Amino acid sequence: MRFLKPQLIWPLVSGLLFAALLLKTFPSLTGQPTSSPALAEIHAGEPLLVARQEGPVSYASAVRMAAPAVVNIYTTTLIEQPTNPFMNDPFFRHFFGQENQTSQKRMQSSLGSGVLVNSEGYILTNHHVVHNADEIRVALRDGRETFARIIGSDPESDLAVLKIELDNLPMISLASSDTLEVGDVVLAIGNPFGVGQTVTQGIVSALGRNSLGLNTYEDFIQTDAAINPGNSGGALVNPYGQLLGINTAIFTRSGGSQGIGFAIPSNLAKQIMLDLINEGFVVRGWMGIEVQEITAILAQSLQLNTTQGVLVAGLLRQGPADKAGLQPGDVITKINQYNVNGARATINYIAGLKPNSKIELAIIRAGQQKTLTAVIGQRPASPKN
Repeated sequence: MRFLKPQLIWPLVSGLLFAALLLKTFPSLTGQPTSSPALAEIHAGEPLLVARQEGPVSYASAVRMAAPAVVNIYTTTLIEQPTNPFMNDPFFRHFFGQENQTSQKRMQSSLGSGVLVNSEGYILTNHHVVHNADEIRVALRDGRETFARIIGSDPESDLAVLKIELDNLPMISLASSDTLEVGDVVLAIGNPFGVGQTVTQGIVSALGRNSLGLNTYEDFIQTDAAINPGNSGGALVNPYGQLLGINTAIFTRSGGSQGIGFAIPSNLAKQIMLDLINEGFVVRGWMGIEVQEITAILAQSLQLNTTQGVLVAGLLRQGPADKAGLQPGDVITKINQYNVNGARATINYIAGLKPNSKIELAIIRAGQQKTLTAVIGQRPASPKN
């Protein structure tokens, strides 16, 4: 047996010791996974991949369910105009005399959309679609046409209910608009520009839009689904073909769609429809008050710590609020469990309360918190316009 020479042993031992030291310092050289606290910390901070719910490739099934219940509405109105355009001016009427005044009549046509909400022939549409119409013609998707009569109309919400007399009518199912969230996919179905039934798709852009100056009572769903003239009164539906709202208005500078459309929520439309069918008018709660927003400057002058609430700017004498002891200058912070925030939203909330129901008002008067009890009245019917 041959042995290594002594002069070769020490270099070999030194090499082995050096290699062991390297492996201890840099364990990754072995090719095995390491467990470093610093590295674990980095991995823990990385975002996790989450599975996203995939949307449908097509909305054809939703359209098949909803579209048959969406109708086209054509109206005609008889308009009387003076033969001489100068007769519109009181000065010229006086100059020429009453006996020389002649007029001519012409028919004005308009178009819109509507939604069949039950098999008995009730149709939801907009007030402005059928306002002052002398004749209303409804065309169904299956090719049938008939005349409709107005059951009731509410200019303050811009809703109207029509009735047609046909058999085997399709109807749309209603979904609760309270389940809507910003970002939900929606479809708009209507008759834009009279070209025929059209479907557009978008998302819910915002909820609870008000103070737009369109109606007295506003609580709109905002959507970017393309809505154009003629879509008014049409359906805003979810991907299951259920009604979420009645398309009502667009914000535009050109007269066409710019991605900002507004629809009346289905829950509000349903309640108004039932009132119009059963009562002939919309039953709304009322307190006889005028309220205004509390700005930062107003809050400072009233020595309030917050801008939450509304300021009572005026009261109707012997109205429900006056009888409850409310005074101008009071700040209403709560109605029952509802936290008051915004003048328009507060009036909408009161309108939704049942007449003759009792409510508790939390107010601030001269820096002191008080609680009053009031009885909701019924809003007087507004003149039709």
